Amino acid sequence: MKFLDEYRDAELAQKLAREIHRITTKPWTIMEVCGGQTHAIVKFGIDELLPEQITLIHGPGCPVCVTPLEMIDKALEIAARPGVIFTSFGDMLRVPGSTTDLLSVKAKGGDVRIVYSPLDAVKLGEQNPAKEVVFFGVGFETTAPATAMAIFQAEQKGLKNFSMLISHVLVPPAMEALLSSPDCRVQGFLAAGHVCAVMGFEEYFPIAAKYRVPIVVTGFEPMDILQGIQMCVQQLESGRAEVENQYARAVRKQGNQPAQHLVGEVFRVVPRKWRGVGEIPASGLGLSAAYAAFDAEQKFGLTDRRVDEPVDCLSGQVLQGLIKPHQCLAFGTRCTPEHPLGATMVSSEGACAAYYRYRRHGAAETTRAK
Repeated sequence: MKFLDEYRDAELAQKLAREIHRITTKPWTIMEVCGGQTHAIVKFGIDELLPEQITLIHGPGCPVCVTPLEMIDKALEIAARPGVIFTSFGDMLRVPGSTTDLLSVKAKGGDVRIVYSPLDAVKLGEQNPAKEVVFFGVGFETTAPATAMAIFQAEQKGLKNFSMLISHVLVPPAMEALLSSPDCRVQGFLAAGHVCAVMGFEEYFPIAAKYRVPIVVTGFEPMDILQGIQMCVQQLESGRAEVENQYARAVRKQGNQPAQHLVGEVFRVVPRKWRGVGEIPASGLGLSAAYAAFDAEQKFGLTDRRVDEPVDCLSGQVLQGLIKPHQCLAFGTRCTPEHPLGATMVSSEGACAAYYRYRRHGAAETTRAK
């Protein structure tokens, strides 16, 4: 496929892998932040091309996976109410709450609809003035501009029957939280290219300097990831801790400034709980005072609540890079895509889903290509 095959060139991949072998002299642990990168690594066997000294661990880079149980339960409560059209991206429908999921609410008669853009939900609000239309706003900085634009348009149109359940999260504070943990093994990061396409990568400079970790903004194709690993290893081997941009074809240092301005107008930075990780200060987006009328939590009177994670689900440890999915005893037995214990088994970017799809027989986990 034009513009894609060149980033999946097997000969070039082998050449990059050989170069990584050549420059690697010490053990290094590198975390890819994005779930899309995780799926590419597992699908294409990128980790199996690397020298034994390099360990890739999977970070909390799936926004669906880190949406807390409490927020899922709030979504379920709203979606089950009569007179509500609850809208969401499709990968949220099977994410388990504490008792059920949105797909089950839909099966029982709830008006739950999949949309492909938050703007589709705004249109539904216009078309159904007698119904309350709610959109489940989930995602990293990548999707925040579209959510902000939907709220901005709803305000411009004077829609009183439209609101959002907001669970947007921010990547840099999560990286800092991981690096601050006494259990942290991360020595370098592959940062998510699509996040940086929106927000740029200036926020990473103080993190790299404070924690002495290389951060390489990286794309999602096999060549991107291998080159990102190569750049990260080169820094680690030379004792550098800098921010570099592998994904220069899509990312600029300053990012998309009009998108940032819109996000800054509609949202404010708030603390946010991450599923399986806990609350991280200044790691989320909530509606600013000027747009508070579109806050579904306030509109529907949903109070704060605490819900315990299933004791036999280790997704929190997976999201922190402490274990690989196959090391959870429930993986592939009590926890499958059809009957998941946690969101990491359901989401299209979840690490558990990637391992179940491509490596659940375990052969690739017990051997590595030398």
